[in-house]
Amino acid sequence: MYELKITTQFAAAHQLRDFEGDCEHLHGHNWKVDVYITGEELASNGLLIDFKVIKNETKRILDSLDHTFLNDLEPFKILNPSSENICRYIYKALSKKINQKNARLSKVTAWESDFACASYFEP
Repeated sequence: MYELKITTQFAAAHQLRDFEGDCEHLHGHNWKVDVYITGEELASNGLLIDFKVIKNETKRILDSLDHTFLNDLEPFKILNPSSENICRYIYKALSKKINQKNARLSKVTAWESDFACASYFEP
């Protein structure tokens, strides 16, 4: 089994709803995002998937979140823009673009700080 990983980032503000504490107030993070791709067989060129494809597709999704107020964006008008929901959103959008015969998105992790993160994956 092979595993690839890229790390990238975006900055955005949010407010957690139905939450008692500091995070119910408007605040922002510089999110670090880890994207994991797995597969059992390499293509004939010796690659699982080109890193450029992973980076470009991830950038396209993160650009729609970067420097925004997440609460104003779909689907976060309804879903709480928590780290858990952010990494799920990225996973769902990215899996449509990345998944191929031999390579599949396996996990997305969103770090809201150096010490706290959430991950989403589908078994």
